[in-house]
Amino acid sequence: MLRDALFFDTLREGLWIAVMISAPMLSVALIAGVAIGLFQALTSVQEMTLTFVPKVGAMLAVFWVSMSFMTERLVDFFTADIIPMIAGG
Repeated sequence: MLRDALFFDTLREGLWIAVMISAPMLSVALIAGVAIGLFQALTSVQEMTLTFVPKVGAMLAVFWVSMSFMTERLVDFFTADIIPMIAGG
C-alpha cells in the first residue's frame, strides 16, 4: 500500500514539474498567437508563415531565457525523488 502511495505521489509531482516547466513557453505561444491572429484579422492578411515564424521565435527566446529555471527544477526533482528511489530500492 505504501509503495502505491509513493508511486502516485512521485507521478503527481512529476506531472506538476512538467506543467511548471512548460508553462512559460505555452503562455508565450498563446499570447503571440492571439496577437498575430488579431493583427491578421485587423489587416486581412492571411499568410500562414506569419503565424508560424514569430510564434516559434518567441518560444525559442523564452526557452533560452528560462532554460536555467527548467534545468534547476528537473535536477532538484531527480536528486530529491527519483535517484533516492532507485538507489534505495
